[in-house]
Amino acid sequence: MNRPQAIPTQQVSNERVIVTEWRFAPGAETGWHVHGHDYVVVPQTDGALLLETRQGNRDSQLQAGRSYAGLQGVEHNVVNATDHEVIFIEVEIR
Repeated sequence: MNRPQAIPTQQVSNERVIVTEWRFAPGAETGWHVHGHDYVVVPQTDGALLLETRQGNRDSQLQAGRSYAGLQGVEHNVVNATDHEVIFIEVEIR
């Protein structure tokens, strides 16, 4: 499947954190990746994400302002499963 790419904009990168804004058009994806750091996601919009993993797919509901955390080593592809733009801030802890 040929999907558009989500757009990352790095806002901060220093010895302690990496802060990236992610913008997903409808159907856009990050591409498969492995997280190199523990991270916190801060949704800026409501929406639904499809998380494709080697163990199977799952859905994740985003609520603006309701953060969640993930661990180093997580491998997945993140896809916007809504019909509107989804935006979140990702804070990676070095």
